[in-house]
Amino acid sequence: MSDILNRVLPILILLVVGAVMRRTRFVSDSAIADLRKIVVNIALPAVLFIAFLETEVVANDLVIVIATFALPVGLYLVGRALQPRFGNGHEYFPLLMTGFEAGMLGISLFGAAYGLDRVGQFAIVDLGHELFIWFVYLALLLAKRDGTQNSKSLVTAFVKSPAIVAIVGGIFANLAGLETSLYDWPIAGGLMATLGFVAALTVPLILLIVGLGNILDTAGIRGAVRPVLVRLAVVLPLAIVLPLVLMGNILDNNREAQAALFTLLILPPPFIVPLYMKPGVDDEHRYVNNALSLYAVVSVAIFVGYVALNPL
Repeated sequence: MSDILNRVLPILILLVVGAVMRRTRFVSDSAIADLRKIVVNIALPAVLFIAFLETEVVANDLVIVIATFALPVGLYLVGRALQPRFGNGHEYFPLLMTGFEAGMLGISLFGAAYGLDRVGQFAIVDLGHELFIWFVYLALLLAKRDGTQNSKSLVTAFVKSPAIVAIVGGIFANLAGLETSLYDWPIAGGLMATLGFVAALTVPLILLIVGLGNILDTAGIRGAVRPVLVRLAVVLPLAIVLPLVLMGNILDNNREAQAALFTLLILPPPFIVPLYMKPGVDDEHRYVNNALSLYAVVSVAIFVGYVALNPL
């Protein structure tokens, strides 16, 4: 119990500190945006590069990649089917039924509870999902905003993403057998030490930012309850069953992989949704922001309970 408390308390404390900082206006909105840029463009890529460099990639991982790409596609179709009954006229309802905020929440939760040295397992589980986000989810957001799907814009966004560059670089360095050499070579060793320092900032920064970004408002929270409950009703059973079935048959009951997949599946929808929404639809913005914030709180609560029952 002491070990479990020591794992989950830092998560809760940093989230609460972030929320208090926002409530007291200790940090301005522009400063929050700048912190988010640091995480997305520097800290998170450092974590991902190291994770893919040091994680052993096996042939069975390809099945996991395919599964985590196909699953959110299926969830989007489920969202489309449920929209007439549960969407209440909200056009972004199907997009709230799929996708997972792996970067800004998943890695920080998994890394805080199980250690940054195990984040590589989460990164592999998330790889197929990242392909979905950049080539399917983003296309759906752009089509809804602009009325078209620009393939060139999607490819450009994918190639320019610091996270994707870090993932690809880490995989190539891993396959080239450089996981040890990069730490030993002159200059390269210094660069890797620098990445290690930067990576250590990722978890606390992200948790503070999530706390700072929780913008639930009393006017819109009631409307946010329905999409959260509907999504949980669909996703939570999958989060319980799929890690046991998929990992048990493919990865020989790899408990780290099971925990990584569960963590991915309980995460809220991607936080990028408000960034690509149509301008001038204030009610829809409030609906989406409240749903994301409420789901983030619920996700953390579920994850804390999971860690208590499944310490690695």
